[in-house]
Amino acid sequence: MRREREPVDAMAEWCNTEVVLSVVGGKWKLLILRYLLAGTHRFGELRQAMPTVTQRMLTRQLRELEADGLVSRTVYPEVPPRVEYALTEAGETLRDIIGQLDAWGSWYRRHRKAQARDPGQAGTGN
Repeated sequence: MRREREPVDAMAEWCNTEVVLSVVGGKWKLLILRYLLAGTHRFGELRQAMPTVTQRMLTRQLRELEADGLVSRTVYPEVPPRVEYALTEAGETLRDIIGQLDAWGSWYRRHRKAQARDPGQAGTGN
């Protein structure tokens, strides 16, 4: 049974981080947004880019991002229907943040590898 997320408007004013995590948190949302930063993609392209996500989960995450106004979904009247996903103006505002998170992830991987090579460096901030 899936729990419904607390509406953003009902979240405590003092914790904007909770709002961020509610809207873009989870394993797939930031990754979906990162791919859409490169431009519009069809569902199948997103699925190929993330081979370990299930079709059901990708659909759910895209619907939530659309409901939150970060992603737009365009259905073209063709047979079979063509559906494309793109970032909205609000989604585009995440570009710098996602770039910073990506850079931090790269730094953190290097940091952990360095710690594994030289455990004496743990906790020194290097």
